[in-house]
Parts: sequence; structure tokens; C-alpha cells
Amino acid sequence: MDFAFDAPTEDLRERLLAFMDQRVYPAEPILAEQLAAPRDDPWETTGVIEELKVEARRRGLWNLFLPHSPLGAGLSNLQYAPLAEISGHSPQLAPEAMNCSAPDTGNMEVLAMFGTAEQQDRWLRPLLEGEIRSAFCMTEPDVASSDATNIDTRIGRAGDDYVINGRKWWSSGAMNPRCQIMIVMGKTDPGGERHRQQSMVLVPRVTPGVTVRRGMTVYGYRDESHGGHAEVEFADVRVPVSNLIGEEGGGFAIAQARLGPGRIHHCMRLIGMAERGLAAMCSRASERVAFGRPIAEQGVVQDWIAEARIRIETTRLLTLKAAWLMDTVGTRGAHGEIQAIKILAPETATWVLDRAVQAHGGAGVSSDFPLAEMWAGARTLHLADGPDEVHRMSLARRELRQQREAIARRRPPV
Repeated sequence: MDFAFDAPTEDLRERLLAFMDQRVYPAEPILAEQLAAPRDDPWETTGVIEELKVEARRRGLWNLFLPHSPLGAGLSNLQYAPLAEISGHSPQLAPEAMNCSAPDTGNMEVLAMFGTAEQQDRWLRPLLEGEIRSAFCMTEPDVASSDATNIDTRIGRAGDDYVINGRKWWSSGAMNPRCQIMIVMGKTDPGGERHRQQSMVLVPRVTPGVTVRRGMTVYGYRDESHGGHAEVEFADVRVPVSNLIGEEGGGFAIAQARLGPGRIHHCMRLIGMAERGLAAMCSRASERVAFGRPIAEQGVVQDWIAEARIRIETTRLLTLKAAWLMDTVGTRGAHGEIQAIKILAPETATWVLDRAVQAHGGAGVSSDFPLAEMWAGARTLHLADGPDEVHRMSLARRELRQQREAIARRRPPV
């Protein structure tokens, strides 16, 4: 495993770092002002983000997440990892500015991998161009969605149409007024084999029977960069059978294919968030004096700083290994490592950001600094794309199986 940056990655890193310094960080206070100002639609993308999109595209920092060339930048997961980490330093601005923010990234990957030519032309290309936004509708309020087979939304066949009935929430992207298409997961065969009951269909947001009931907040934050999160009701919603993604019964497998890259992208950005938290902690601790000396000279704060560096480096190396495996043996071959970083990265980011908040005192929980909002986003990722406990259970079962197999191979014949 060689994690040295190759020439294309180093070139993109330099361009991205310059973009962050010259345009993104200076735009953060402007974004805060625009979000606080009265607007006709509080979920609408602000003007400063639209300006950054133009600039990011001009600098060649667009659609970096998508490995499928010529649709995307053609980068491997290992090449994209350090770029996503840099964007994580400003999670509300940088990913969206580069058209690399969830849920659109995952939805574009699904359409690139499983969409028909017609579906790609109608929905994927406008998403790649940044002309529209999309939503992903999987989680439901009435079932434990940590088990995706629990999903209760029905997708029934009626002639040449599918009829959809159900209720979703945390439907990321659905609140953005530019959201035009939703990927909806539901059951087409409730009595079938457990992992073949589900399918995914494309539902235009304006389809009769689609009702966005409310926008949901994350610890009070609207998460505009994700297009917001919504509770959505589907009541006798009819779409053509041609809106099916892949095949009937393939929804669970598509979800796993979607979540693999999505999980590692989140982990990459979380490392960037942790790095910014550590930098903020060091800066604040060096400036503030308590009991006659800088906070940075207090042993407990030094312990936080050292532990933060250890955790960040550990998380980065494991994430790079997972990215390398995805590139060399595929998502399925990297399954265990993806699960491990999905557990570790949110834990690292929330731990570091929590200590950074503590080092800032009352300022840390205020909106004067980005730490509270970053912590809220990192805390959410203990749940999003599968809760920590499910990943730990699956990882433990995998380890137990491998250990049993190893013991069986070593056992001498009777």
C-alpha cells in the first residue's frame, strides 16, 4: 500500500487548498449573514454558494467524487480521499461548491451505475451540471430503519405503472426548492426473500400524491448544504415502470452499493472536520490565559491535543486503506474496512470537536465559531448510513467467522 499522492492528486490538492484559502474560508461569515437574513424560502441555496460553484468549476474542482470517466473526474477513491478531507474543513460550503455534497453524490453514483440511458440523460446529466438537486428517501419514522429490510413503503405494480404508498423522513435533499427528483426505496414483493423484497424507483418531486410534510432540523440546524431533510408522504403516487432503477428486488443491493462510497466520503470529510477542530483547539488554548498561564500549558489540554493527533492519524490511515481496497478489490472486498472507518471516523470527529468546544468555553457552544455546527454534523453520522451498533455487530460477526475458519484450517485431522 502506497499512500503517496500522485501527480494528478497533488495538482488538485494545490488547487483546492488555494480555493479554500482564497474563496471558501472568506465566504463563511458571508454565508452566516445570508442564512440569518430573511428569505422567501429558508431552504434555498444562498447566493454565496452559487458564486463559489462558478469559481470551483472554473478552477476544475467539479464532480471530483465520481470515478466514472467521462461523467466524473475519473479519480480513484485513493485519489479523492485527500481532496474530500480538505473539503471537510468547511463542510457547509466546500462540498456543495464543488458539486460533491450528499445526497446528490450518492444519487448520481446510483444513476451512473444502475440507471438506464434514458434515466441518465434525464436526471444524471442535470445533476452533474449542478442544474437541479435530488433527494434520497429510505428512512421511515414507523420502523427501525437500522434494519433496511424493515422498510414498509409499498411499491405496487399496476399495469405500466408503479403505485407508491408510504411515509419517509430524514429524506435528505427534499427541502431544497431545486430538488426535482427523488430516489425512493420501498417493497415491491413483501412476501419474497428478505433481501429481495425492496426496489428503488425514481419519483419526480412534482408527481401528484407526493407531499413534503415538513422540514426537519439537526440539533436546530437546517443542513442547507444537504438540501435539508424532510418528512415526505407518498399517497397513491404513480410513476411509469420505466422509472425502476435496476431490477425489481434489487433495491437492497443498490442501497449497499450506494452506501459504500457514500460512507467513505463522509469519513474523509470527517477527518477534515477533526483537523479543523484540532487547529481551533490549539489556537484558542494558546491565546487564552487562565490561572496565570495559557490554557495550552494545562496538562489536561495537552493530553487532549496529543490524543486528538493520534486519533486523527489512526483514522486517516484506516480510511486510506479502505479507499485503496475499494480501488483494488472492490467495495465488497473492502466491506470490513468500510464498516470499521464508519465506526471510527464519527467517533474521532465528535471526540476532537467536543474537546475543541470545551477549550473554547462558552464560545464553543455559540454560533460565533463553527465548532457547534460541525459537532452536530459529526454526531449525526453516528446514525446516518447505518448506526454504529449495526456496523459493530456486523464487523464482530465477520471477525468471529474468520477466526472460526482460521481455527478449522489449523485443526489437525482426527
